[in-house]
Amino acid sequence: MINVDLNTLLKDGISRYSLVVATAKRARDITDQAIAEKESLIEKPVTLAVADFQSEKFAIVESKDAEF
Repeated sequence: MINVDLNTLLKDGISRYSLVVATAKRARDITDQAIAEKESLIEKPVTLAVADFQSEKFAIVESKDAEF
């Protein structure tokens, strides 16, 4: 189970919704890349995606004109 402090991931006013969507998209990219390279993943794709955002390898960018 992933135990992450959400405050570190939700900095700069990022919404939880954006975090969930970005994590799901990144996890799908990780899975697709592993399939294309015929690799087996030791860690779960969602865990790897969250780690990418924690290490700031990838950033979440929200549109300023989006309305919820």
